[in-house]
Amino acid sequence: MQLLTNLFSLFISGGPVGMIIITLLFIALFFAAWKAPAWVKEIGIAALVVGVFWTLCGYLQMADFMAGHDDVASNIIAGGIKVGLIPVLYGLIVYFVSLVLRVIHKPKI
Repeated sequence: MQLLTNLFSLFISGGPVGMIIITLLFIALFFAAWKAPAWVKEIGIAALVVGVFWTLCGYLQMADFMAGHDDVASNIIAGGIKVGLIPVLYGLIVYFVSLVLRVIHKPKI
């Protein structure tokens, strides 16, 4: 139960909109592996791109916050970097799964 709570808090911390988009791509990845294996690579790359984009949006918000405040503590900056990395890590996980699915679907020699 504690693991689910931690995963849910990471999901929300990473930004619900971007994380939902990556999750929908993750679900689409399995449907593509089943019905259209040629799309697996593209869906994995799309998840990675969304993760990077969402991370950059988070860093932009963090920079905007720091520009508006004179003295920002280092723990706030570190927390912002940590939260900003969550979507790109999730996108990388989805991309890795897409690579594994592609290897499984490769024609045998």
